[in-house]
Amino acid sequence: QVQLVESGGGLVQAGGSLRLSCAASGRTFYTYAMGWFRQAPGKEREFVAGISWSGGTSYADSAKGRFSISRDNAKNTVYLQMNILKPEDTAAYYCAAGNSLAILTKAPNYWGRGTQVTVSS
Repeated sequence: QVQLVESGGGLVQAGGSLRLSCAASGRTFYTYAMGWFRQAPGKEREFVAGISWSGGTSYADSAKGRFSISRDNAKNTVYLQMNILKPEDTAAYYCAAGNSLAILTKAPNYWGRGTQVTVSS
């Protein structure tokens, strides 16, 4: 069982930056692929970025060049650095864990409760 707790959301102006963190419980954190999804009001939840246990990464087209995902296995934490934020990035951001990066992007095994990111124009 893995429990995920997100932090770092908030209100930021367009063009600004935020770093989201996700702290995971469990001694087997390092074996999981980790990632971030987001859900805007009235829209479906969508994949944003993922990182495998070995550090391989995957990004949605909307995140490429602006967002960067990383992990610190010693701290059981995954991060999402978001730069050049746009109003359309406004959403609830959810941390997720999966048995592999492929599984993570389609059907994560575990979810956090989310943290709100609001980007003002």
